[in-house]
Amino acid sequence: MPKISIVIPAYNVGNYLQECLDSVRNQTFSDIEAIVVNDASPDNVGEVAAQAAAQDARIRVVTNNPNMGTHRTRMAGVENASGEYTFFLDGDDALKPDMCEQLAAEIDKHPVDVLHFGLTVVATNDLLENERQAFETFNNTPTPDSTGEDIVRDIFDESRGYKVDWRVTQRLYKTSLLKKAFAAMTRDRLGRSQDGYECFVVSAFAQSYHSCKDCRGYIYYYGRGISGTNMINAAKYARYCGHFKADFNAAYEFADAQRSEMLHDCAQGFQRKATEILANDWKVRVPEEEKAEAAKQMEAVFGPAITGRELYRFVRDDAYALLSKGQLLPTDANLSNWFGIANAISVPTDRVSADTIRFHEMKRIAISHMHELTEKSNNTEAFQNYDKQNIRIFVTAHKNVDRFDSDIMQPVQVGPKNERFPWAFHDDEGENIADLNPRYCELTTQYWAWKNINADYYGFCHYRRYFDFSETVHEENAFGEIMDDYIDAKAAKEYGLDDNNIAHVVKQYDVITTPFGDLDEIINKYGSPRALWEAAPLLHDDDLKRCYQILCAMYPDYRKDAQDFFNGNKACFCNMFIMKKEIFFDYCSWMFPILEEFDRNTDYSTYSKEALRTPGHLSERLLNIYLMHHKRISSNWKFKELQCVHFTNPEPAEELEPLDVFDKPIVPVVFAADDNYVPQLTTTVYSAMKNADPSYFYDVVVLQRNIAWDKQERLRDFFKQFPNMSLRFTNVERELSGHDLSTNNAHISIETYYRFLIQKLLPFYDKVLYLDSDIVINGDIAKLYNTDLQGKLLGAIRDIDFLANLNVKHGKRMGYAKNVLKMKNPYDYFQAGVLVLNTKAMRERYTIRQWLTYASNPAFIYNDQDVLNAHCEGEVLYLPWEWNVVHDCGGRVGNLFVQAPNDIYDAYMRSRNNPQIIHYAGFQKPWTDPDCDFASIYWRYARETPFYERLLKRVVKATAPKAPVIVTPAKPPRAVGEDSPIRKIIDPIMPIGSRRRELLKSIGRTARGRR
Repeated sequence: MPKISIVIPAYNVGNYLQECLDSVRNQTFSDIEAIVVNDASPDNVGEVAAQAAAQDARIRVVTNNPNMGTHRTRMAGVENASGEYTFFLDGDDALKPDMCEQLAAEIDKHPVDVLHFGLTVVATNDLLENERQAFETFNNTPTPDSTGEDIVRDIFDESRGYKVDWRVTQRLYKTSLLKKAFAAMTRDRLGRSQDGYECFVVSAFAQSYHSCKDCRGYIYYYGRGISGTNMINAAKYARYCGHFKADFNAAYEFADAQRSEMLHDCAQGFQRKATEILANDWKVRVPEEEKAEAAKQMEAVFGPAITGRELYRFVRDDAYALLSKGQLLPTDANLSNWFGIANAISVPTDRVSADTIRFHEMKRIAISHMHELTEKSNNTEAFQNYDKQNIRIFVTAHKNVDRFDSDIMQPVQVGPKNERFPWAFHDDEGENIADLNPRYCELTTQYWAWKNINADYYGFCHYRRYFDFSETVHEENAFGEIMDDYIDAKAAKEYGLDDNNIAHVVKQYDVITTPFGDLDEIINKYGSPRALWEAAPLLHDDDLKRCYQILCAMYPDYRKDAQDFFNGNKACFCNMFIMKKEIFFDYCSWMFPILEEFDRNTDYSTYSKEALRTPGHLSERLLNIYLMHHKRISSNWKFKELQCVHFTNPEPAEELEPLDVFDKPIVPVVFAADDNYVPQLTTTVYSAMKNADPSYFYDVVVLQRNIAWDKQERLRDFFKQFPNMSLRFTNVERELSGHDLSTNNAHISIETYYRFLIQKLLPFYDKVLYLDSDIVINGDIAKLYNTDLQGKLLGAIRDIDFLANLNVKHGKRMGYAKNVLKMKNPYDYFQAGVLVLNTKAMRERYTIRQWLTYASNPAFIYNDQDVLNAHCEGEVLYLPWEWNVVHDCGGRVGNLFVQAPNDIYDAYMRSRNNPQIIHYAGFQKPWTDPDCDFASIYWRYARETPFYERLLKRVVKATAPKAPVIVTPAKPPRAVGEDSPIRKIIDPIMPIGSRRRELLKSIGRTARGRR
């Protein structure tokens, strides 16, 4: 028995077979055999093989008749192999002389079932060198040793990332393993992806695997045969699809025969990865004019979901590649064609599967990238307008922010560019120092503009801070800044931030800066720039001194200006300025060499993040010194100081997007809360999900303004236990801006108005469930959501508290309902803590501005609830009482509710026996009164949440006994008053506390009958 058998399938490789067999015969290790399987090759394969066999007894020839294909040819070779180990050698490849010697030595050290070796790749047929290198690098990457099922899973399990390739010809196998595996394989003819199928079956039987990629004696001629990159037409591509499908079916049949769920998953992984490889041929090898037809052929074999996903994958990847280059180019024509072909594929929405879910997810990302690319292309026109400007104010930004409608103010992206903003210039294009941004901050924008932009005026500001070009003097804070909130049209009007006005102001001056503030009055009143620097805890005092010394050495005539500045009390800040071209160029030529010299003499290795920004901080001081110098030497520049506006919320408004969930119907649920109410919110959402139907997906959206990020993260982590929900937070601050909203009830918070925003914030839903956060949910809210609203604006439950008050004798509530709310039937008044909203109809009927204007009415008692009742009367579907059971707060069930209409009262009482939602409406809450009505049900949910202890703390605080009031007993009245003339006689002879005085008081008590 030879040590190693070499199986050589041979078909149409007559031009290469001689080289292949010579390399076998010339092996330095002689204990081998070679089985050449002639697969009825029409060329001279038979003659070459026969001649070699005649010359070397170790070579045997097996002939197929008729042609059987590579899979069956390998099978025949394995059946004839007699060696202890076997590997496959393609007839158009070759071996280095010591290949078998290396394998024998390695297998003796590691006697495993499968030994995975490396390759030496030789490029043929004009293959590019970079392709050759990439292929060789990939196939020679070390892989981990493994045993048992890990062998097949490392290759085919998608969740493991396909850690190991499935090249059958790159492995040495124990021959007994190969014989067992091939005996279990299909005897059908297979095609292109047969390697994957064969490796799948062999690996499933293997028990030990070892990698030795340093052994690279197999010479692989990349570009020959089916591994080539020559173009193929749609018909040939269709045949490839059929081959792959047959291989996938064979893999599934094998997994089923083994009755292994793990192997079935791996077969699925094989299909997905191999389909990507097949689709790559569509992208690279099918001509553009035949791609649509080839896609149809692929769809006919694999279906629309799998085909569509692969085409959208190319759109995603190529669109992202264009975006990442940061180039303002039109969309690639081929990419547009692929996008059109992909969009033409229709995936039925009524058939949910893993493939359809993957399709929709890939489609979503691809469309997003294409939209961004289109936006970027559209921005080309904007950049062309920018280039026409002779006044250019650059706005430095490192994140996505709102921008004013201006051609003069031009954004420049700085810092790390994991996402390149298509609407911005980039400081790493052209001549630049972008890599210095962590130290130089906004100076990388200034340097980029200096070296790459031609204009008459150069200006600089920040995504948060802008000049105030208006003629109005605005109030400033203690740091000399105007504070405002949003970058929008209102702010543009307020601060004159339109191009006509900006140009009008700029052209009047040579230099514009922020105000030179008095440091005796602003910025904590440190008094001088030197003192301000020394007070900064993260800046090094020595850095300021060294910069001063560098300045004086390089520009001695600036020494006096530097001294006057550091010892004076005036400075402008923020590195904001606008200068004429000649001044700006002179300034840059002066400043950057100073900072470069400072950099060369500074060791930043121990600097904090803020200290690293020292060059940026120094540049603010250098700007002041530069301007002071030119004022001193009378450069005759026209100066102007403009106020600085600081926008606290420059980020774009948050926009919620529809979820990509296709396997379950979605139930959108909205809550409103603030940071203080997070524990209650958590309990409410948890109770909902504990009772939720798993066949639905719950899109939980929390409207908020101030919930801390760490709490949001804690909630997201906690609710990961429910795979059928998502949890999203959205800030509504901007939507409420400009509206004077307050509540007239101590138990109602400002968050109560958030429900009016739902129709705008979730435009992709026609119906939404709104729930208060002081409830617990015992039923499945999907049932509530699925209520047919019959065209009404909303579904709600009548408010028994309000209805009972209508019947109170004094009639005040009835008068309020009729005269203030203008209700025709006050007994239709509903409670707004549980609402099924017909958001589509509400959008058609009312705007957000209308709702919030209504809500600003100070005459309303119950604020938003009154607004909804006043403006939705007659458009309400009344829901079963069980869905909003208000608890017995302060004994109102027995004292007040009994005054409600009889049928209403009875319906409410029945609902208490089976409450689907319990609403703790009123001043008594479980977290303030743990003995209140239905409190035990609340705590059943609360104690399972991560904020349980916080709720307990509130209970303790609310129920702790008040500190006792210490009352000092009143002293008995004196027998003789303070002002009595008798005191003047008695006190000298009988002082207070003396025995005489006590004897006198005793006589007096006896005389009055007291003891």
